[in-house]
Amino acid sequence: MLITKLLRSRTALLMALGITSTVAVPIMSPTPAIADNNPYVIGQGYRRDYSSNIPAGTRIPVQYDEAEKIVVTPGETTDITLTVAQNIRSSDGRVVIPAGSEIRGELQPADNVEGTRFVAQELILRNSDRSIPINATSRTVTRVETVTRRSDPDFLKGAAVGAAAGAVLGEIFGDIDFIEVLGGAGLGVVGALLTRGSEEAEVAVVYPERDLDLTLRDNLVLSSRY
Repeated sequence: MLITKLLRSRTALLMALGITSTVAVPIMSPTPAIADNNPYVIGQGYRRDYSSNIPAGTRIPVQYDEAEKIVVTPGETTDITLTVAQNIRSSDGRVVIPAGSEIRGELQPADNVEGTRFVAQELILRNSDRSIPINATSRTVTRVETVTRRSDPDFLKGAAVGAAAGAVLGEIFGDIDFIEVLGGAGLGVVGALLTRGSEEAEVAVVYPERDLDLTLRDNLVLSSRY
């Protein structure tokens, strides 16, 4: 009798446990883990932000696509746009400034030195409309030529000429049809700024590929998204 009761109690307990386990145990499905500092942006694909620090002192070779040389007066300031001549890479080999990117700035008189230099203001990466401030300069060009009425005006062939230089050269040679005046001003316009009769003038002659390679004065931080 006692054994029968014990068996019945055990059976009831097992049945109760079976029912409880069926109800209480949930069905688990795998869930992906997400890191706290996940660099990916969830969307149609994955993107990742990279930041590259190009240190001060880095050299950036450039070229000027509009002319072989630039002629300005020693005290003249004029806007020009240079083109990056070679890929600039980060320390891990990634291209951070592709060749063909533009660097906009000014040719301007150098501080405390007789001469002219290029001062960069903004970087436009190739195939991008992003404008990135950049602090870089070329070396100071001290090459000066004295131009007189006896000078051969053919030395201006293949040159882009600053407006002020165009004015003084127009005073010496008259109209010169084959030169390009920077800024789009014609010699007839800038020549009217001065009185005719100048016998000579000094001009700075700049060869961009030789003279205007840039050196970063501050670190340049670039961010790229992939």
